[in-house]
Amino acid sequence: MFDNLSDRLEGAFKVLQGNHKITELNIADSVKQIRRALVEADVSFKIAKQFTNEVKEKALGSGVLTAVKPGQAMVKIVRDEIAELMGGQAEGLNFTGKPAVILMAGLQGSGKTTHSAKLANFLKNKKTKKPLLVACDIYRPAAINQLHVLGEQLGIEVFSEEGNQNPVSIASNALAHAKSNGHNVVIVDTAGRLAVDEEMMAEIRDIHQAITPSETLFVVDSMTGQDAVNTAKAFNDVLNFDGVILTKLDGDTRGGAALTIKSVVNKPIKFIGTGEKMEALDVFHPDRMADRILGMGDVVSLVERAQEQFDEQEARKMSKKIATDSFGFDDFMNQIQQIKKMGNMKDLMGMIPGMGKGVKDMDIDDDAFKHIEAMINSMTLDERQQPDIINGSRRKRIAMGSGRTVQDVNNLLKQFGDMRKMMKMMQSGGGRRGMMNMMRGMR
Repeated sequence: MFDNLSDRLEGAFKVLQGNHKITELNIADSVKQIRRALVEADVSFKIAKQFTNEVKEKALGSGVLTAVKPGQAMVKIVRDEIAELMGGQAEGLNFTGKPAVILMAGLQGSGKTTHSAKLANFLKNKKTKKPLLVACDIYRPAAINQLHVLGEQLGIEVFSEEGNQNPVSIASNALAHAKSNGHNVVIVDTAGRLAVDEEMMAEIRDIHQAITPSETLFVVDSMTGQDAVNTAKAFNDVLNFDGVILTKLDGDTRGGAALTIKSVVNKPIKFIGTGEKMEALDVFHPDRMADRILGMGDVVSLVERAQEQFDEQEARKMSKKIATDSFGFDDFMNQIQQIKKMGNMKDLMGMIPGMGKGVKDMDIDDDAFKHIEAMINSMTLDERQQPDIINGSRRKRIAMGSGRTVQDVNNLLKQFGDMRKMMKMMQSGGGRRGMMNMMRGMR
């Protein structure tokens, strides 16, 4: 996402290289390129012009440090303005009410049902809530079945009433059920249409009035660009919703919806969908997204994802194994499984500062570890626990069993050995010099 915008902005900053200070003359071309980049990212010309006027005003203002190079100063100004354009800071959910009620609204195909389940999973695992999913899409039987399947998969109860064709009644009955069964959050999935129409708006308005939700979230597909922004405005005029869930932000999207939806409807993006897995729902942080757009990575989000998968007890066990040279392939396989749970590999690599541009054109499969897993699974228990015993004949057997070459097995063993050395050196505090010598040897 935002790949083209990132490239164009980088080009705009290069215009200022070699200049000693920002002036109205040398900034003109840079501002023009920034405006063009935003328009190409599906930002409306009006908002793009307003944005670049703000950037220009701040760049020429007295607050710009003379000790900072013009290109660097411009990056900082644009970064702050992009973050502000997208909302400035992350917005949480309102959990007032017993139970708290979250109403999901949006067009058909926007991902409402899937993201209702994703949100329930998020609240269950990260906010220790006991959610209840409510199936109120009476027009699309597949939606009710889909919600039940997802609920069973996640271990979350789903409320529906077979034969009841009144979504207001279903939603009201669901609230009574939630109160009786100790659910502290109710997530109501409603029907969508192929376009905004009076019938749909009247129905969602009736449900809204009947259950008085503490939070109304508008689910919209980011791939639709400015259409997403226009649809959000139409829904907001009727519902006055509280926030937005922007889906498919992992796809080939130009990013116009993410950049401008806040300024058009004055409602924050609260969550973004970043993949097909049920865990692929992230709190939206405008400042972190601005960093990623400008190629600065997102180390904070990367660390947060890692912390969710690696607990202290497991870390202590791993530390002990490293110290005693007993870290084996079973432990390595466990680390791989935890990394895979963190999300899409290309997305994770894009969070590392300086890596965004490098992985842009790379085809990184989510099953990138499958060949490694196949080779490890072809090893015996003794081989996984004591990699040093793997001799030539064992390597041939492992290669044959995994459908790989002996060279692949050799590479895996070498990389694993290098990794063990580095982990032990880092743990024992062997010093920078020793680590640098080892890295030179690896190279």
